[in-house]
Amino acid sequence: MRPFSNNINHNHFSLVFVKFAICFLFLGLAYRLISSSFVQFAPVSVSEAPFDYVVQKELPPSNITKPPVSDHLKPLHVDNQTSYKGEAKCNIFVGDWIRDSSGPLYTNNSCNSIELHQNCMKNGRPDRDYLNWRWKPKGCELPRFNPTSFLELMKDKSMAFIGDSIMRNHVQSLFCTISQIAEANEVYHDEHYRSKRWHVPSYNFTLSVVWSPYMTKSTTFEDDNGVSTGITQLHLDMLDSVWTQQYDNFDYVVVAGGKWFLKSAIYYEKNTIVGCHNCKDKNITQLGFYYAYRKAINSVLSYIMKSNHKVNAFFRTTTPDHFENGEWDTGGYCNRTRPFEEGEVDFVDIDQNMRKIELEEFQMASAAQSDKGLTLKLFDTAFLSLLRPDGHPGVYRQFQPYAEKDKNVHIQNDCLHWCLPGPIDSWNELMLEMLMNDGKH
Repeated sequence: MRPFSNNINHNHFSLVFVKFAICFLFLGLAYRLISSSFVQFAPVSVSEAPFDYVVQKELPPSNITKPPVSDHLKPLHVDNQTSYKGEAKCNIFVGDWIRDSSGPLYTNNSCNSIELHQNCMKNGRPDRDYLNWRWKPKGCELPRFNPTSFLELMKDKSMAFIGDSIMRNHVQSLFCTISQIAEANEVYHDEHYRSKRWHVPSYNFTLSVVWSPYMTKSTTFEDDNGVSTGITQLHLDMLDSVWTQQYDNFDYVVVAGGKWFLKSAIYYEKNTIVGCHNCKDKNITQLGFYYAYRKAINSVLSYIMKSNHKVNAFFRTTTPDHFENGEWDTGGYCNRTRPFEEGEVDFVDIDQNMRKIELEEFQMASAAQSDKGLTLKLFDTAFLSLLRPDGHPGVYRQFQPYAEKDKNVHIQNDCLHWCLPGPIDSWNELMLEMLMNDGKH
């Protein structure tokens, strides 16, 4: 009887093992189906690249969670409440992208100031569907941008955008739009055409973009192609004089941080080294770029709130990129052709943490609103930008990228900046709505 008993035990063990294996297989398939419904952008690493057109990141993000609705990620409702024609007030930064066949207010043919790297139509991008969407806040209507209304508000005024190449991207969008109805003349540019100023004579309006990627005092070392040749020296408690010396000339300012802070840097406070990010000196404390980002944002917003100059200030939140399956220099790309819906994507850790710092510093600064007639508003474009992976130049950052005979040549993608025209044009609508409802023009 022993052989028969052993056979039964062996068969019983085999049956249990098979059942366990099948259950494990089904659990794995279920997890794969659930996790595949969300987009996870490829982790990217730090490299010293030119930041005008590409971006680098620091550490691989941890698992991305669903959906982008946590309290510290959602657009703030403070100071973003608006209404239109008697409608109930709503947060204009909470909404969805909906189809709109009316098309852009300008094209590459009607605006000749679009930089090559954002001129997707001229560069040969074949699809046009990315132009057929508009931002629709939940609970109210956002009027289409009216350049005449904007210029009427800006009559005898000046507006400056202070920051990096995303600021320049936005200024080009605004310039292209207002130049459709009024002559705008370039009256200044710096040596590298990074800072510019235009004047609209018929409204006596001055529009400026001031190149200051850190907004604080910095010394950078780059070659002719913009690639870093040495580590940046960054003073976190001293502002960049390139914009502070002009500050009293501006009636409106838009400021923002950005991805330049991810670059390797040595940090100074009171002209003394306090630490660094990604430096190789063992005698210097590794503080990380989040430390520097908070300090710099705090310095900028404190300066604005303590200034005796009456100004209307907008603080724009971080702009996420959409590189997938690699980095900008390792084959990462962005070839999607439609917007995401809420719940399909979330901020990666770096963008999430930078945004958290921005919101905390904004709340601290706005809590100290002065009685000097200053206005500080949160220009919270992060979430609506996150939903537009289709709006970047991608390979069409260069003219006819596939014209090369060698099809194996790697083509660099730009998944950070925006095509012009493109989704960034909606930022003008949001800004005008905030200006119209501000009551202080």
